Amino acid sequence: MYGDPATVRKILTELGDTWAVVGLSTNEERAAYGVAGVLQRYGKRIVPIHPKAETVHGEKGYPSLSAVPFKIDVVDVFLNSALAGQAAEEAVAIGAQAVWFQLGVVDEAAYERTRAAGLDMVMDRCPAIELPMLG
Repeated sequence: MYGDPATVRKILTELGDTWAVVGLSTNEERAAYGVAGVLQRYGKRIVPIHPKAETVHGEKGYPSLSAVPFKIDVVDVFLNSALAGQAAEEAVAIGAQAVWFQLGVVDEAAYERTRAAGLDMVMDRCPAIELPMLG
């Protein structure tokens, strides 16, 4: 349900190529760093979202989703499940088309609210795993 193959494919191939990566920093040991690199290799523009607003993989960072001065298509969330719902709400507020909660990030109430707001959503999946499987 939370990783419906049709929704996964739609987000990865149809919804636009600007991905905000919430929780992305310059820490190369964190999963967000590696996944953001994979997204770039597949033609996605990444937008680091982190309180430090660091530049990562050559892309300027922002302290919050609301601080980004251009349209975000997909919000990819690398936060603790307890914090992820707030990121999903911000994604709705900025007019994103989809929210992607990474492996291990699960918030069923946030999923329901985000879907009810009209956004596509995937939870507990990783685009760096899903993209190569698209063929």
